[in-house]
Amino acid sequence: MDTVGIEEQYGLSVCKRQELVIERGEGNWVWDQTGRRYLDFTAGWGVTCLGHAHPVILEALSNQAGKIIQNPNSGFTYSPARAALLLRLQALLPEGLSRIYFASSGAEANDAAVKLARKVTGRSEVIAAKKSFHGRTLSTLSLSGGAETGNSFLPVVSGNKFVEYGNLQALAALISERTAAVILEPVQGEGGVRIPPPGYLKTVAELCRATGSLLIIDEVQTGFCRTGKFFAIDEEQIEADILTMGKGIAGGLPFAAFAMTEKGAAGVQKGDHGGTYCGNPLVCAVSDAVVKFLVDNRIADKVWDTGNQALKSLQQLAEKYPSLIHNVRGKGLMLALDVGDDDGVAAITQACMRHGLLVTPTRNGVVRLLPGLLLNIAELDEGMQRLDLALADVACTPESRSCATGSGC
Repeated sequence: MDTVGIEEQYGLSVCKRQELVIERGEGNWVWDQTGRRYLDFTAGWGVTCLGHAHPVILEALSNQAGKIIQNPNSGFTYSPARAALLLRLQALLPEGLSRIYFASSGAEANDAAVKLARKVTGRSEVIAAKKSFHGRTLSTLSLSGGAETGNSFLPVVSGNKFVEYGNLQALAALISERTAAVILEPVQGEGGVRIPPPGYLKTVAELCRATGSLLIIDEVQTGFCRTGKFFAIDEEQIEADILTMGKGIAGGLPFAAFAMTEKGAAGVQKGDHGGTYCGNPLVCAVSDAVVKFLVDNRIADKVWDTGNQALKSLQQLAEKYPSLIHNVRGKGLMLALDVGDDDGVAAITQACMRHGLLVTPTRNGVVRLLPGLLLNIAELDEGMQRLDLALADVACTPESRSCATGSGC
């Protein structure tokens, strides 16, 4: 079958694709249609947290699909699978977040969080960070402060304000009794794995409490052990009013959620929100199995250790290729190579693919590494070796003018 030809002819092209047809995966490895094997450091933009075709996911899928996939009248009826997941998450959520609603994507969860924050507070203004990304619905896109926020089709939303990420002075000057909510990522993902200064989020929470505004923490990318903590805000024990979740929550199936405090939930009335697939039994059962595996196997601790080793390896590569890599940064297995411009990102991404390593090109001149959370040291070392070869290729092209190592090619 001509997969590429069919997709190009009949699919709606909304992104620049790599010339790569993936047929199957296992663990942190995937195979293309020719049988070539690649080490996957993308995890499907961070969703396949247990890797590909993990037995825990396959078993949960099979067991629940044999019972029921979607309830009659959807969320109008109760579900044992949903109840089990609610109980499991209750034991893991940061203190105070006691009411949970399930969605189908992180964008939907963020969209609902902002909508309900405006409803609960009776206010319209929302503050977000520059270089943030919260989704592709009209509402979340209007609150995403990156360079590609869809200005060609978005109306100007007067109630949305933006501040520099990590700048407390700027936020303090903007937040007021008109502010419904502040929405922030604990580590910016699409913004380039940007980490705020210590104490930043805790002070933001205090500013929100002082003005009666809600703090929405977007953990869509950072949650479920990605940063080496179950939730990124666990590290500083941040008190959020709403926390959104997605990506790794179900190991690769489309699923998300948001959690609210009792006080916030008291302002939500019947009919204020809904969705056909929200909390369907099939994905709830899979999510419950994934979360149980993450907790039982202390995956957050393992990610913290592996991530620290990965960061050291990236720092060594940055020293080896100083003209290519401006900076490396990350938490856990959410890592970034800052190469300064998008042309460099494209060149490194393609070179990595030639050497059998898949990475995630990211806005703001960043190559992002988001491997599965079960990555072992042997796979990490293999990935770093392949990345080294790719960087050497890019460093020694005619366009680079001189070898980035300074020793000639």
